[in-house]
Amino acid sequence: MLFKKEPVSTGAYDFMIVGLGNPGKKYEFTRHNAGFLCLDYFAQSKNVKIDRLKFKALIGDVRIGGKRCLLMKPQTFMNLSGEAVREAAAFYKIAPEHILVLFDDISLDVGKLRIRRKGTDGGHNGIKSIIYQLSADDFPRIKIGVGAKPHPDFDLADWVLTPFSKEQLVTLRDTAEHCCDAIELIVGGNIDEAMNRHNS
Repeated sequence: MLFKKEPVSTGAYDFMIVGLGNPGKKYEFTRHNAGFLCLDYFAQSKNVKIDRLKFKALIGDVRIGGKRCLLMKPQTFMNLSGEAVREAAAFYKIAPEHILVLFDDISLDVGKLRIRRKGTDGGHNGIKSIIYQLSADDFPRIKIGVGAKPHPDFDLADWVLTPFSKEQLVTLRDTAEHCCDAIELIVGGNIDEAMNRHNS
């Protein structure tokens, strides 16, 4: 065909943006919920809600530069996050490269971001679950710094469930601003620019 038309979205989703965390008020402002917090901030900036229950997750949708994106907060608790991601990806036929995951990283200071095209789980149970359920690790991700354990003997599971301080939440708000910019760039196909701008 000489002149090929650009494909038009038929209502299915072009991209899925997943924030990781644990459901419930008691976990709302804990370190493990950095993905939830940044995705909520992004949704607010777009004046959309993530409030429909489907695929064991709260979902919403938004358009970013002409692409229809599914916003997702799995409600399975962190260790089973992949179940929600797999169900939605299979239903809408979304390839791993079009699934962007936002999650907490203890190897980065609070306020830092690190963007990756793909990679291992790095010891993060939410990412481990997604890799297992998708049988793939080539999904882009935004790691959100939540700070290292205060001392080596501190239990990791306890640490990620500790809340951010008020000062850290102020810092995290600035991080969420950068995260919003990175999301737009990545969905727009400019992950290199996102990495250049925001990688710490």
